[in-house]
Amino acid sequence: MAGKYHHGDLRAELVRVSLELIAERGVDGFSVAEVARRAKVSPGAPYRHFADRESLLAAVATEVAHQLADEVERAAGEHADPAEGLAAAAGTYTGYLIRQRVGMDLINAEVLQGERYAELHDRTRRLTDQFLLRTMAVAEPADALELMEQLFTQAHGYGTFWLNGVFTKHGYDPELVVRKSSRAARAAVEGYRNTP
Repeated sequence: MAGKYHHGDLRAELVRVSLELIAERGVDGFSVAEVARRAKVSPGAPYRHFADRESLLAAVATEVAHQLADEVERAAGEHADPAEGLAAAAGTYTGYLIRQRVGMDLINAEVLQGERYAELHDRTRRLTDQFLLRTMAVAEPADALELMEQLFTQAHGYGTFWLNGVFTKHGYDPELVVRKSSRAARAAVEGYRNTP
């Protein structure tokens, strides 16, 4: 297959195709061989850019963290009120999870921890800071981290329930699930604001 690759940046193309494959089949359905087939390169070509399956997954997780941070920053940045920003951020996270089938579950996967994946951890910090800075504006410092944890958990749960078919049985479409996630985030923030 040498000479047949026309994408220009094979590494970036492999990450893009991997994210598409995961969106279609989930992380369990991810394989380097299938990524190579879809990218129209030889089965060995990905290993010229990634040492192993985990290295490619780490690159995908880094891209997920980057995309999420950008989307959350845009959505939350449209609101001067940090509570509304957090609601928008949570809804954005849920929407991304529904579209791409990955989020913090991939970013925080056990196999992707450690110094080897420093770039992933840097990108993840940028994403979590979008939430943490806003939670610190609405909650006591001692509660801000717990509120951020709750918001991520709720937002991920809403997306997961849609992906697993729980919400589709009730006829919910993704837009409704995103709205529900945002409302739940607002309620959580208000609960912390009202805490004495």
